[in-house]
Amino acid sequence: MIYWKLFVTFFKIGLFNFGGGYAMISFIQNEVVHKHAWLTTAEFTDVVAVSQVTPGPVGINLATYTGYTAADSVWGAAVATLAVCLPSFILMLVVSKYFLKYRRSAAVEGVFTGLRPAVIGLIAAAALVLCNAENFVDYKSILLFAAAFIAVWKYKMGPIAVIAACGAAGFVMY
Repeated sequence: MIYWKLFVTFFKIGLFNFGGGYAMISFIQNEVVHKHAWLTTAEFTDVVAVSQVTPGPVGINLATYTGYTAADSVWGAAVATLAVCLPSFILMLVVSKYFLKYRRSAAVEGVFTGLRPAVIGLIAAAALVLCNAENFVDYKSILLFAAAFIAVWKYKMGPIAVIAACGAAGFVMY
């Protein structure tokens, strides 16, 4: 039964989310933390952090870890990972056949024009979901957040360098 719940949940997540893994974060949190209670809020926040520094898309890494935790097996991880990837695979097979033919049509351009701000909103929502009391509990956390933001925004530092620097700073500070 858990495998079926994992499959349906992550298939739905994969089907109804646009914009990649970061846009999925708030939807995944709602499903796995609030609806099914497969992870706690603290565990989810940790999984998001680990998913960002491990190879592969964030949404797939979240699905894999959640599936493993919920089913307590590698099969749970495999089911959740397959389920989150399957809708995109099917959609790309169908869309790729017609996209090249109709990509310059007003309807297709209108759809993509409408999706762009929605994706930005979903990514912003994911950032706000992660801004909770468990992540910003003291001035040190706020200082690390501000430093990371400035490093990326103003100085155009790469994410790997920022993550490594913040990890080292966190080790020293905490």
